[in-house]
Amino acid sequence: MVTCIVRDWQGAEVGETNLDLRVAKEENASHIVHRALVRQLANARQGTASTKTRAEVRGGGRKPWRQKGTGRARAGSIRSPLWRGGGVIFGPKPRDYSIKMNRKERRLALRTALTSRLEDLVVVDEFETQLPRPKTKELIAAFRRWGVDPEAKTLLILADKQENVYLSARNISRVKLLLASNLNIYDLLAADQIVATKSAIAKIQEVYSD
Repeated sequence: MVTCIVRDWQGAEVGETNLDLRVAKEENASHIVHRALVRQLANARQGTASTKTRAEVRGGGRKPWRQKGTGRARAGSIRSPLWRGGGVIFGPKPRDYSIKMNRKERRLALRTALTSRLEDLVVVDEFETQLPRPKTKELIAAFRRWGVDPEAKTLLILADKQENVYLSARNISRVKLLLASNLNIYDLLAADQIVATKSAIAKIQEVYSD
């Protein structure tokens, strides 16, 4: 169990919250997190890259010149891979890059990745009421009060969608907003800093504790 300090809108410490998640054993942790990360990146690939072989390129049916007597190299088609405009040797074809991983393993990897980032985690009290209307400038000022650099790559985790918070955060280029129920390995590891509301921590405990 890990105890996190909770900060209010002004950055003052107002309490504590606990996060107790089952993680992978130390000797297996990096391996399972790596597998989950590779799976996520591979599954995001479209796999639509495609090139034409010499059989699929238009033209090239006629031998460009006779076999002997011209002084030039032998050629049977202007669509040979050796020619400009010819087919491609061993080029990419549409394929499925997806990798399978058991659900329990994926969730274990996610919990392990989140726990490994606890040193970079800042837990804050609910602040939706502090933004009665979308105001990016006020959210950036709050980040600074929480000790978070707005120029750093920051992951903001909320329990539920909050329209004014979303509209305020979307103008900050290096801030990504996620709901606690939609966490993923890549965003957890790619962020320099993580900011989560107290209710988001409770939601994470509820959703990922099994």
